[in-house]
Amino acid sequence: MTTREEVLKYCLSFPDTYQDAPFHDENWQLVRYRKNKKVFAWTYFRDGKLCVNVKVNPEWRDLWRQTYAAVLPGYHQNKEHWNTIILDGTILDEEVQRMIAESYDLICRRK
Repeated sequence: MTTREEVLKYCLSFPDTYQDAPFHDENWQLVRYRKNKKVFAWTYFRDGKLCVNVKVNPEWRDLWRQTYAAVLPGYHQNKEHWNTIILDGTILDEEVQRMIAESYDLICRRK
């Protein structure tokens, strides 16, 4: 996943989701869970690179950060519960999708 379109398409494939741009800034495109309006993916460009912030279980947070140089503490978010993924092609799509899916699960409490 290296384009915003790919990320948004994947995020919107989950049940009851929708895209939102609440900041009147086209750079920030979010995907929310319709039932509680919580965000599970924040997409934006920073320093010329596409990023996506995902909610993360604190038990897994450090594993992702230690495994991939392109996973950092959440930009502009609680560093304990959010990671930023820099979509520079260094992480397999399946792993990016897994992190997004885990974020979705956390905000909608899907088991």
